Amino acid sequence: MARSQGTFSKKEKEKARLKKRQDKQDKKDERKTNASKGQSLEDMFAYVDENGNITSTPVDISKKKEINPEDIVIGVPKEEHSDGDAPGREGVVTFFNEAKGYGFIRETRGQDSIFVHVRGLLEPIKQNDKVVFEVEMTPKGASAVNVKRIG
Repeated sequence: MARSQGTFSKKEKEKARLKKRQDKQDKKDERKTNASKGQSLEDMFAYVDENGNITSTPVDISKKKEINPEDIVIGVPKEEHSDGDAPGREGVVTFFNEAKGYGFIRETRGQDSIFVHVRGLLEPIKQNDKVVFEVEMTPKGASAVNVKRIG
């Protein structure tokens, strides 16, 4: 008696191929039924209300506010230092490795973490010290210089 030429793995592969083909056809049919072609122009419009939210209803023109273009500020305004402040920035040493001579300072205002090297110290520092420092841009990024302990 002759055995069938189709083995179990061949049958499973064929089933998987048919299932994949059927899934692809189902997705195609679903896309056709949900297609947005044929919508009217009014259905495709979106409006922005006075609070900046996107809505499908037209905006009431009577609520329109006039804005002076010179009052619009694009970007971050430059930080202004008053003469009463101590020179530089304040922060807390979050990490400092005395053996390797580097660490990081967390700025109290901006919460930025700034690299510090032993060459930028005016006096020895250790972890959790409050310090005053200046920032210098290096090829590798911001680095703290003229670092002094306070308090």
